[in-house]
Amino acid sequence: MKGGMEGLVDFDTVSSSVVAIQAYDAKGNRLRLASGVVLANELVATNCRVIEQGVKIEVMHLGTKYSAILRHTDWDRDICILSVSGINAPAAVIGSTSRLKVGTRAYAIGAPKGLELTLSEIIISGLRPIEGGQYIQISPSVLPDPDSGGLYDVEGRLIGLLSSYSFEEQQVNFAVPVEWISELPKRHKVMVNTDQTTTIEWVSRAVAFDKKKDWDGLLVHSLRWAETQPKEAGAWFSLGIAYRESGRSAEAIEALKRVLCINKVYADAWHNLGYAYLGSGRGAEAIDAFQQSLRINSEHADVWYNLGVAYGECDRATEAIDAFQQALRINPEDADVWNNLGLNYQESGRGAEAIDAFQQSLRINSEDADVWNNLSVSYYISGQTTKVIESYLQSLRINPEDAEVWNNLGVAYHQSGQSVEAIDALQRALCINSEYADAWYNLGVAYYQSGQSVLLAEIYNHLKRLDPARAYEFFSEFVSP
Repeated sequence: MKGGMEGLVDFDTVSSSVVAIQAYDAKGNRLRLASGVVLANELVATNCRVIEQGVKIEVMHLGTKYSAILRHTDWDRDICILSVSGINAPAAVIGSTSRLKVGTRAYAIGAPKGLELTLSEIIISGLRPIEGGQYIQISPSVLPDPDSGGLYDVEGRLIGLLSSYSFEEQQVNFAVPVEWISELPKRHKVMVNTDQTTTIEWVSRAVAFDKKKDWDGLLVHSLRWAETQPKEAGAWFSLGIAYRESGRSAEAIEALKRVLCINKVYADAWHNLGYAYLGSGRGAEAIDAFQQSLRINSEHADVWYNLGVAYGECDRATEAIDAFQQALRINPEDADVWNNLGLNYQESGRGAEAIDAFQQSLRINSEDADVWNNLSVSYYISGQTTKVIESYLQSLRINPEDAEVWNNLGVAYHQSGQSVEAIDALQRALCINSEYADAWYNLGVAYYQSGQSVLLAEIYNHLKRLDPARAYEFFSEFVSP
């Protein structure tokens, strides 16, 4: 037995329900070697493609071989049940996919060599509701036995059958939902139409396009899928993602609305609808969609984050702060959330809390120039000039080509009485962007305050071309006298 299973109840019991399966052709040649999971009453669940074209099937458990025959098949969902007479193995405890969450642990158990069981701890990386359950995407993408092993939750309950799909050099490992096993008898089909794309192929190919970020490919595929299976929510969801990622927000919104006509409790569809509304500048509708998603799953940190962004864009800083705090309750190590929380504290005049939020963001990621810049602004508002300069210098260490930060640093140096450093910083800003009117104005002020008036007329001429209003102000204050 390889591996360990921290947190899983009674691993020996769980693993004892996993068996090896061998399929043979008419000449006795082995076609496939894969795994299955024991159910009640001498039944074993596996993928149909494991035993496809096999005329003889054997199941191995604890060194003993048993003959097996097909009992129920669902080629569209790639689930088959074998009848295995005489097998003495405990049945798996059946779980559910309804309460699974992205990011949680699960465990894959299989018998890739037909003998020794292997165990892999995996993370649920994606969930796509499909008719009757949830298609479970898993990470890492490589498993020792991607064919028909069992996928178990941390309490040792079977939540799916492992499978894999290869398309255009993309390997997608996933699990079909355990709920499909109980539905199999009423969906039983003896024959399989090999010319027809199965449900598993539709969704797995969509996931493969998604992994490659091939949005054009996903769009074409999803249009065909929605045309072929117009009542499948997953097809419209994939189409909505393809439209959104292609910058076609209006069409994304309509596709995601179709999803919700089919399945109103599809939390990710509400989330992506909100995201599409946000991209269209429809903040109020985005807020409503994110709230709908959170009514279904209140523990999704990304939805709380996007709700906070939507509140912020609608100038509702207090509600934005609450939403970001909820996101951090779920995932306190998200630097972007801390940064956005700081910005909204800043907007609300809560300077000390803004500084703390930006510092938390930098604790997680100290190489984000924008956060150092935001921290500088909060220090400036609170009158901590020395720290303003230190933070701007950190920002420029990471991104030395930011003209705006050089300009702001110049102003901070000037306010602290460091004229030489101020002039140098402002000149650096103008080396990067010679059309930067504010930097010309601030450089003129620095020259004037340091008694260097010889270049004031030249600066005035630059300002007159770039910003006549600032030129007039500069002339009145520093040149005319």
